[in-house]
Amino acid sequence: MITQLLTSIAQGVGLTLYVTGASLLIGGVIGLVLVGAARSPIAIIRTIATLYINFVRVIPPITWLFLIYFGLPQYSLRLSTIQAAIIGFSIIASAFMAEIYRSGLLSIPDGQREAAHALGLSPVTTVAHIITPQAFRVALPAIATYGIGLLKDSALASTIGVREITYYAQQSAKQTHEGLLSFVVAGALYIVISLVVALVARRVDLTLRRKIGVA
Repeated sequence: MITQLLTSIAQGVGLTLYVTGASLLIGGVIGLVLVGAARSPIAIIRTIATLYINFVRVIPPITWLFLIYFGLPQYSLRLSTIQAAIIGFSIIASAFMAEIYRSGLLSIPDGQREAAHALGLSPVTTVAHIITPQAFRVALPAIATYGIGLLKDSALASTIGVREITYYAQQSAKQTHEGLLSFVVAGALYIVISLVVALVARRVDLTLRRKIGVA
């Protein structure tokens, strides 16, 4: 029975990883724009970025999914379940990733920038080769933690019909009447994936530490 359930529910692993990975990537890129805007010397840009970040973070993920999947068709914009899930989670991820980036940047002493300027390094070189590697290493644990959280939140995509892990767990529970066992198997899959993500993040962190000479 367990093998049968595992085989059935594991069908959703690929789509779970796809939705999570795509959302984290897109949200991460948008987050870079947002953190740049939030640190802009222009007050109106800073205000808009800050309002966006705070507004997105206070709305529950499932509300975003419903707004996009059920709300946009009223304005002749019909999306597939996967598209709606990725857009919704990307919006959410962008706000959280912007905050993570901001924390990473704030951890870098101003003396680093001043020293780079004194050495005649250009702002682009300073950001690319001095600030970013250190900020990314500081932010990496938080990024990994958020990625794992996003992986778990992706289960909400089943509410709009995305065939990820939780969707197949629900279907298996209906077909076999083994609700408890079905969701235990689904939970085990989430745990395994989360552990793999954590191990990869740890490996990357150790590599970055060696490269920049941090113990």
